[in-house]
Amino acid sequence: MIASETSDCLIVTGMPGAGKSTVTRLVAERLPRAARLDGDFVSRLVVSGRVGALGEPADEAARQVELCNRNLCTLANNFSDAGFTPVIDWVIPDRAQLDFFVSLLPVRRVLFVVLTPGIEVCRYRNTLRDPRERFDFDGYEDLDAAMKRELGDAGWWFDTAALTPEETADRVVREAGRRAVVTR
Repeated sequence: MIASETSDCLIVTGMPGAGKSTVTRLVAERLPRAARLDGDFVSRLVVSGRVGALGEPADEAARQVELCNRNLCTLANNFSDAGFTPVIDWVIPDRAQLDFFVSLLPVRRVLFVVLTPGIEVCRYRNTLRDPRERFDFDGYEDLDAAMKRELGDAGWWFDTAALTPEETADRVVREAGRRAVVTR
């Protein structure tokens, strides 16, 4: 089980359309005290001069991703210190970014769940989104291969293709504490 009293920090990642936003909302609702931290929302706090994660110039995009990651971890630490379980929803594409999160959450038990319903399911779910919430993305194969190569041994790779969001959230709450641990 995920629990506030153990200072757990849950990070849920996956490709666009994997179900991160829906599942993290449902997980947070199932916990007695939780805060959902949406990486997309935090990154959009930059209004003027914003460069998306895949935008140009690439060095500025990387700088803004790092800023978002720092802010997510600062929020996670603050919520955890106040007795809330932070539930982070964000694409963590590689080991360097996961290690960065872990380094900024040093007194937390970090639980890392990768939602893996498959590329076709992700593409399909992305088309069902409100047009304002769709993520225009054509790099599924590359991202999937990179994540498996970089993060394949980290946390819990959870195939959710045959599960409802509610079933997925129930299992995350029940099983992440033993299946998704990347730090103790």
